[in-house]
Amino acid sequence: MIKQVGPTEIKLKHKASCHCGAVELELTLPNGIENPRRCDCSICRRKGAIVGSVALNNLRIVKGHDVLKLYQFNTSTAKHFFCSNCGIYTHHQRRSNPTEFGYNIGCLEGVNPYDLGEVQIVDGVNHPADRK
Repeated sequence: MIKQVGPTEIKLKHKASCHCGAVELELTLPNGIENPRRCDCSICRRKGAIVGSVALNNLRIVKGHDVLKLYQFNTSTAKHFFCSNCGIYTHHQRRSNPTEFGYNIGCLEGVNPYDLGEVQIVDGVNHPADRK
């Protein structure tokens, strides 16, 4: 199955990489880019990425295990991964749904995230896991 994002085709298997190319991911996107969003939590405001989601088994690190750095804060539930060479955020294991990875849509090869049009902004400041 192939989906369109502006002039770009999103294939079932899509390559993603950091800026320097040291980290390469393979994403399985059976429904194209799902749930594109920005978040207003403290880390997402700073990184500014538009993020999509995939099941954990739909993201595979092809190369760069050795250059990926893990960053965790607050509850240390979410696991944020960055290239230690170029500093690009590639993906994270989500706090609100630990069975999914969020991934940086800007890292998808050949995809301009600004072709997505209007992107939802989610309230990460008042995270659902903090509401009891």
